[in-house]
This record gives sequence, C-alpha cells and structure tokens, in this order.
Amino acid sequence: MTATDEGAESEADAGVVDPDEVRHVADLARVDLDDEEATAFAEQFADVLDYFAALDEVPEVEDEPDLVNVMRADEVRDGLSQEEALANAPDSEAGFFKGPKVS
Repeated sequence: MTATDEGAESEADAGVVDPDEVRHVADLARVDLDDEEATAFAEQFADVLDYFAALDEVPEVEDEPDLVNVMRADEVRDGLSQEEALANAPDSEAGFFKGPKVS
C-alpha cells in the first residue's frame, strides 16, 4: 500500500462512524439505544460528517463588502410640548402620564 492509497483510504473513512462509538456516546448521555438504533444513528452521523467535509471545500471569502446605510438621514423636528402630549391622556399627575397600579 502506498502513501497515496493510505490518504485515499483515510478520506473514504472520514465519514464512517462506528455503531460502538454511538453506543458509547449514548451511554455517556444516559440514552438507551438498541443495535438497530445505534446503526441508524451511525449512518446519520456519517452523513453529517460528510456535510462538514463538503463545507471544508468551500473557498473562503477574503473581502467583506462595504456596508451601505440604507436608512434615511435623521432630521431634527419640533416635538410636542408637555401639555400637548398630556392633552389626550386619560389621567396624568404632576406633568406625567398616570397608569394603573401594578402589584
């Protein structure tokens, strides 16, 4: 077996998860799994690891796009006076809105 064969073999085994490993992790998490469930989870974990391997192949983006402010500029405008703000309030006290008591 050559070095390239060993590298290809380790890449092929990268997504393989042993059901015994699944049982060990399940025991640590105090989860009871039968043999059928351990095999099913091993296959699913292998699929997840394959997805991670595929993500490793995605090229990294070096440049981040410049951010552009899409909001309108703030404009200072005159607000209501205290009397105008309280004019339609159902109840007020000492120049403030008055609401129901909260216990």
